[in-house]
Amino acid sequence: MTKKLFASTMFLLIVNVAFAQRFDGGAIVGYNASQVEGDTYKGYHKPGVVAGFYVETDIVPAIFAAFEIKYSQKGARKKVTTKDPEKYIMRLSYIDLPVYMAFRTNDRGSILAGLSTGFLIGAKEFDNYGEFAIEDQNAFNTIDLKPFVGFQFDFLDNLKADLRMGLSVLPIRGKPVNTNYYWQNNQFNNVITLALYYQISR
Repeated sequence: MTKKLFASTMFLLIVNVAFAQRFDGGAIVGYNASQVEGDTYKGYHKPGVVAGFYVETDIVPAIFAAFEIKYSQKGARKKVTTKDPEKYIMRLSYIDLPVYMAFRTNDRGSILAGLSTGFLIGAKEFDNYGEFAIEDQNAFNTIDLKPFVGFQFDFLDNLKADLRMGLSVLPIRGKPVNTNYYWQNNQFNNVITLALYYQISR
């Protein structure tokens, strides 16, 4: 209930700010290619949907700042082959709140860097026998913190493409091992996102 109230409040805030003076805003729709660092299934084999809203404002003519709220599907998927038919899928759903700064390299392109805070709203795991029972799951952490870098390209005055890569610095959950190494003890989201940004205010 608290998460739904928080998400609704943030959505209303973005809509109000997006239409205020000096701000532009719009809709986001895109695709995640995800994997989890710290598991045994390498490769960005887990597809996911990205959808949400953004607002941005110029700091100076060459630099702008932006904030987003979006639904984002992440996780991991084992690639099934005839030699290894065992299935494994991790499906994680988040409400992400990225904040970033971007530098315009020319009239059409920008490079960006920022930090995204994610709130876990759903987690499921599957194998050949179906969905894992809750008691068989290693519990996931509810907060994801992910620095990211990326690039934006303006196709039209009101439409641009955004490509970014991000790796969590807070674990999505621990592993049943005990070493002296933070990155070996835990699992982390590793995500490549390609999205379209449609500006609906100016």
